[in-house]
Amino acid sequence: MSEEHTDPAPKDETALGLFSRVAPEGGLQPGDLVALVVSLIWLALVGGFFLFAETGDGSGALGSIMVLVAIFAPLALIWIAAITLRMSREVRAETRRLQATVDAMRHAYINQTQAGLNRGAVEKRLDEIAAAAKHTETALTHMAARRPTERVPPSADRKAALVGPKPAPAAEEQPALALGSTGEEGREPISVTDFLRAMNFPDSQNDKDGFRALRRALEDHTTSKLVRAAQDALTLLSQDGIYMDDLRPERAKPEVWRRFAQGERGRPVAALGGVRDRSSLALTSGRMKQDTIFRDTSHHFLRQFDKTFQEFEKNASDQEIAALSETRTARAFMLLGRVNGIFD
Repeated sequence: MSEEHTDPAPKDETALGLFSRVAPEGGLQPGDLVALVVSLIWLALVGGFFLFAETGDGSGALGSIMVLVAIFAPLALIWIAAITLRMSREVRAETRRLQATVDAMRHAYINQTQAGLNRGAVEKRLDEIAAAAKHTETALTHMAARRPTERVPPSADRKAALVGPKPAPAAEEQPALALGSTGEEGREPISVTDFLRAMNFPDSQNDKDGFRALRRALEDHTTSKLVRAAQDALTLLSQDGIYMDDLRPERAKPEVWRRFAQGERGRPVAALGGVRDRSSLALTSGRMKQDTIFRDTSHHFLRQFDKTFQEFEKNASDQEIAALSETRTARAFMLLGRVNGIFD
């Protein structure tokens, strides 16, 4: 199976994985507090008036109605103004977000136009990718990963997320050169906890645990390939206004994920394509057909997720597989996998 892929240029670490949309502010706003204070002042003035003013006898029912209108009409106007002010702030915030989305789409269109100059090289690369994908599919249909025997599971903070490579047979071993140890030697494998945090990417710039896990994943040779591929895919999806936090896919049982890791395709694993958001599916499908760079990036991400998840499934519990399915990386896999038809 071909492993060649040109990694994108390094990016600022603070921008890695920040694909969540900022939630609107809740609670009382300054305008609401002002309206509340003015209402209390008005009620105090009205109470003082009735307390110290002399009341007449001939007011009648009509007079009582006019008094009630005079009391509550200003209160209604005050709160209408406060609500209108809040709605205007929300409209302005939504306008700014839409403008940012339009700017991102315009930037993506310009990049796509410029990339068209290298269309010949891209088409050659796509042919290589298609051949590698066909070879991968053939190999996966003949693979059946064996689950380990039941044992007491170690803590997720200490248990390795991926099964390490098996040692080479003695006949195939070659004498090691005395060149010193490499960076990978002596380093503990990434834990399940850090792996899951890295697959979800940091929630904000203040997510210290998320960035620590992300750096740990980038130091791991196998996991770093999936992290970079997922970052590229999520970045391209966000340019079309598609955020993984907005998707609510139907949950698939861990048994279905294990069947996929063990090579099953088609109807037995159709539950993995649980994304039902029509707009996201339509935008992704349209860009998949028109944007060759997006298609190249998506296929590379799907292969890396498939390969890494095969190793993760061998050492993961059902709860850990369910936790992985809730990450942003897994949701991107469900969306792109359904668009590419790997669950059909």
